[in-house]
Amino acid sequence: MKNIAIVLAAGQGTRMKTLIPKQFLNIGNEPMMMKSLRVFDKSDIIDEIVLVTGEDYVDVCRKKIKKSDIHKVKKIVVGGDSRYASVYEGLKVCDNCRYVFIHDSARPYVTKDIIKRAFEAVKKNPAVAVGMPSKDTVKIVDDEGFVAATPIRDKVWTIQTPQTFRYELIREAYDKLMAENNMEGITDDAMVVERAGMGKVMLVEGSYDNIKITTPDDLELDDKSRKDKKDKDKKKDKDKKKDKKKD
Repeated sequence: MKNIAIVLAAGQGTRMKTLIPKQFLNIGNEPMMMKSLRVFDKSDIIDEIVLVTGEDYVDVCRKKIKKSDIHKVKKIVVGGDSRYASVYEGLKVCDNCRYVFIHDSARPYVTKDIIKRAFEAVKKNPAVAVGMPSKDTVKIVDDEGFVAATPIRDKVWTIQTPQTFRYELIREAYDKLMAENNMEGITDDAMVVERAGMGKVMLVEGSYDNIKITTPDDLELDDKSRKDKKDKDKKKDKDKKKDKKKD
């Protein structure tokens, strides 16, 4: 049986306010979608990738992948009108699947180590989400914008992707809620399992670098971060060369 990654690239990116969906915007010298795909493609854990995209972008994706060094994308399917509907379309074409890794292509800094941690965890518990402990204090607000509660920060995590599941479990959970038309408010796949009452979701550490690029501010911050890193690396190289000369 196979380990399959479903990579979601069907969003419209309305918050990004660009002419093309955000997953096709460049991070460095290539679209962020391609960066995400490449990490799963190079992981020894992943056998196959299902790419979910918009109807108008199937051919675009196929051409980009054909010209690349990515080889595990076996199916490109058209997504639905929401994230959960797109995931469901991906789940329906997973054949002979043991574990499924569901990932947002707008998180281009996923790593092979994150995939490995998720894989080791899902072998122990059939539903796993990666995330990180919140650095910020979180407030729950009421309908009028006033603080209703303050969770203990040590118990608050911000959730990322990939979210990883035993295939039969997540497929059954999606089938159940879709049949009941009970998907309102669902924002991630772990919530599907929770709402379907199909067991606990284990959390494992992702990375604070595994950010989701959603708005123009995210893109600017990412550009600045990569530039700062490049400048630091250049300075390190210069310092090393100076030290060698001294020797």
